[in-house]
Amino acid sequence: MTCPLCLNHQTLHFHTDKQRDYLQCQVCDLVFVPKHQLLSATEEKSQYDLHQNSPDDQGYRQFLCRLLNPLTKYLPEQAQGLDFGCGPGPTLSIMMSERGFSMENYDPFYANLPDLLERSYDFITSTEVFEHLHQPSETIPLLMQMLKPGGILGVMTKRWIDKDAFARWHYKNDPTHVSFYSDQTFQWMADQWDLRLKIISADTVLLFKP
Repeated sequence: MTCPLCLNHQTLHFHTDKQRDYLQCQVCDLVFVPKHQLLSATEEKSQYDLHQNSPDDQGYRQFLCRLLNPLTKYLPEQAQGLDFGCGPGPTLSIMMSERGFSMENYDPFYANLPDLLERSYDFITSTEVFEHLHQPSETIPLLMQMLKPGGILGVMTKRWIDKDAFARWHYKNDPTHVSFYSDQTFQWMADQWDLRLKIISADTVLLFKP
């Protein structure tokens, strides 16, 4: 099996549960679901339609602050950004505007505006998106291309720790979660694109473009 992030063929079986299999890349440390077990786009969207995220949900706002607070410390005034994978209830862009930063919303299912992917941004956020990527080898380079020199990519996705914990991990049970990253995976990404990695918490990282 080819790793969907680094496209290396050095992958080994990692875990199997009642729903599907998981493989681990020996190069970038990504754990991923084999291609033949991925949901179709229609099945995937039907799951996302169940999400109830809203700007009026204070709990959701508090959750997003785990990325927003550390990110805004590094942004210059009037920085312009993109929320990549905003979902059916865009919220982070509203919260950023409340702090004086303009932000566009893009989502392949709910805000499919290809023109936004042709622009450059001071910062890009991707909250609870990376675990859904079928082909991170295509998506992540696109984000790097859109990020201006000196820009910041803010990512929220829970990271796997070890094999035993993975077997008990509720996060893997969501059928739309198909790519799982470790600290080593993000370090591989930083090395690959000459970025500076700052790990904020168990599910939040910042990547600084030189």
